[in-house]
Amino acid sequence: MISIVANHWQDLLYGLGQTLLCSILALFFSLIIGSLFAIFEVVPNKFLRIIARVYIEIFRNIPLLVITMFFYVVVPMFFVKVNGFTAGTIGLTIYTSAFIAETVRSGIQSVDPGQMEGARANGMTFSQAMRYVVLPQAFKIVIPPLGNQFINLVKNSSVLAFVAGFDLMYQGNTIASTTFDTLNSYFVVGILYLVITMPLSYYMRYLEKRLD
Repeated sequence: MISIVANHWQDLLYGLGQTLLCSILALFFSLIIGSLFAIFEVVPNKFLRIIARVYIEIFRNIPLLVITMFFYVVVPMFFVKVNGFTAGTIGLTIYTSAFIAETVRSGIQSVDPGQMEGARANGMTFSQAMRYVVLPQAFKIVIPPLGNQFINLVKNSSVLAFVAGFDLMYQGNTIASTTFDTLNSYFVVGILYLVITMPLSYYMRYLEKRLD
């Protein structure tokens, strides 16, 4: 295991960087998209509710790899060429946003309806009440499940390995195939994933306790 790290540290470091970059981009955009569709699910407009429900049900029930391969194989055939990293990041963003939307929606609906009614009675519009009154309380409620989604997102970034995204898993596969030391190669990769996910897990627990 030490020899693998010593001889392939540059590849592992590059893969770690790609995994981090993909995870950060997907986390940022999936949180925005997911929150938007969560709001669509609870707005009075029936058309927006239908759009949100269709989006969530479709992408929540399609495997992540299928979504990623669509952007990696199908999109370049008819539109623009997309590299593996971009296809994987887009697929991961869309896939995760569907789960985040359901998580945030449950948080919004857990907030006392009187909060929205009181905000509207004080002259706020629906969007203002949602932004300043409901959403801050909803996010506080859903921190634990959101933390789980973020950790799953980091682990799901390994989908890049299937589309030549040069992530950590891709580098692990390459090292294992060239050294024939499968056990130690994937053991090192597993440790590096823990380096990413463990601090995130502890931070989410800290945030949860601080906001209690």
